[in-house]
Amino acid sequence: MITAGIDAGSRMIKVVLWDAGRGAIHASAQVEQGVQQAQRARDAFDEALRRADLAPGDIARTVATGYGRNAIEWADTTLTEITCHARGVRRQTPEARTVIDIGGQDSKLIRLDADGRVRDFMMNDRCAAGTGRFLEIVAQRLELPLNELGAAAGRAQRPSVISSMCVVFAETEIVGLLSAGERPEDIVAGVQAAMASRVASMAGHRLDEPAVFTGGVALIPGMDRALADALGRSVRVAPDPRLTGALGAALLAAEEWSRCLPQRTQRDTEGMPSIP
Repeated sequence: MITAGIDAGSRMIKVVLWDAGRGAIHASAQVEQGVQQAQRARDAFDEALRRADLAPGDIARTVATGYGRNAIEWADTTLTEITCHARGVRRQTPEARTVIDIGGQDSKLIRLDADGRVRDFMMNDRCAAGTGRFLEIVAQRLELPLNELGAAAGRAQRPSVISSMCVVFAETEIVGLLSAGERPEDIVAGVQAAMASRVASMAGHRLDEPAVFTGGVALIPGMDRALADALGRSVRVAPDPRLTGALGAALLAAEEWSRCLPQRTQRDTEGMPSIP
């Protein structure tokens, strides 16, 4: 039985096809978000099907999550990204107690109980500071490819102090630092430390280990170390941090299908003649 999870994030749309029989991801695909969100989601879904050599009718159930989940009207149901990230992390790291998710437009801190259920969560979705968008702006201002920010931060000698956590003011501050002769590498390291500090303020004094780092920002080298330093706790990067939400959605689709299966089987057999 194959189910699908679609995580329509603010920057990327991710699709996971879950093979419940094997207990493994059957295929996945990712595309950039766009104006036509539903069509972009369909494109990613079709690409995952192509990689798996499957047809739409082979998918038992589809769950959509994320920023643009309501635009995917052909999904069977939608669930919040909080629920889906928690479930995805639980599958990959059963002992996880905290999920730190930093995506393109928001950051989330999710606390889990011993059974992997969501205890509570905090979200920053009103400001781009502390998100992937902040790093994109920094990369543009420093004329560095986004995928080279981590390497640049690794060459820092004395990380800059970024005092403002408003993107507009922080960008102005970065211009001032460059004018003052600060090295781009030190500025990148300072930005990573400032982002990590913002997440740490969300956590307060309550953060249980293990803490698992998910979202596209987790792919940038050095962010996990910056988080660990700010939190005073070890931080693990999820095996495939961009797919965690889509994986959780696909897992929840499989669980819902399994719960409904006995009812469907009973309905299908009602009225059938008994076999002597």
